[in-house]
Amino acid sequence: MSQFSVSKLLDSEIVLVRDVVCSGACRHRSDEECTHATHLVFPYRGVFVRHVGRDDTVAESNQVLFFNPYEGYQVSHPVPGGDACLDLRLSEETLQELVPAELLRAGTVAFLTQRRRIDPRAQSLVALLRYSLRRGVAEPLEAETLALTLVRRALGERTSHAAGASVGRRKLVDRAKLVMASDLARRWTLAEIAREVGVSPVYLTQVFAQVEAVPLYRYQLRLRLARALDLLGDCDELTQLGLELGFSSHSHFSAAFRQAYGRTPAEFQRSLDLR
Repeated sequence: MSQFSVSKLLDSEIVLVRDVVCSGACRHRSDEECTHATHLVFPYRGVFVRHVGRDDTVAESNQVLFFNPYEGYQVSHPVPGGDACLDLRLSEETLQELVPAELLRAGTVAFLTQRRRIDPRAQSLVALLRYSLRRGVAEPLEAETLALTLVRRALGERTSHAAGASVGRRKLVDRAKLVMASDLARRWTLAEIAREVGVSPVYLTQVFAQVEAVPLYRYQLRLRLARALDLLGDCDELTQLGLELGFSSHSHFSAAFRQAYGRTPAEFQRSLDLR
């Protein structure tokens, strides 16, 4: 059985949208592969690591990853459970209009970096686009507009963030991400995460904020909330969902969700008729 499942959700002159689910069977590095066009990949479930030469990137729901044409890469799954991503391929003309020139290699539509951190609004747009297309409730014009809005926000100077600091510090932060991803519902303490990655708690908080420009605890919260976005489509018991994701109560879950996405989990379900 193939470890990949690919569902084409939209194929228009402007954008191709696919839902890609991977079982994560390949724990170690895969064989090298490449794409033939530029892809923007939005992980929304699970985690994997993408290797481009000596540059490694942890792919999870706080990130958008850039797959450049004919650039070799490998993938590994150090955390079991597999992953799922929303994959967007836009026409070259559309990319040239949408992408700020400073993010691209000169004269091409290839990105200079592997990824950018996205904000909660972009996460909700990923869920909105995916749910709308899978349920057939979005007409092509609406879906195309949503896709362009998502890309614009995921690349915006004020709505996204490029990783800062040195390669060594980014690798340290990636190790901390893998620790949190290994048990998303666990109420990790700072000391536990720092011990897992082999540094002091103070140093970890400083480096994490330097690389991701948000505190470590908020980053973990956004991972949990993104998982909630993924699960809301098949959830009838919101209180139980919140508890399973590590929230102390339904009110805690609902308040955190609303602060991030502008509506409660129940309101989000109703907006897409997910119940």
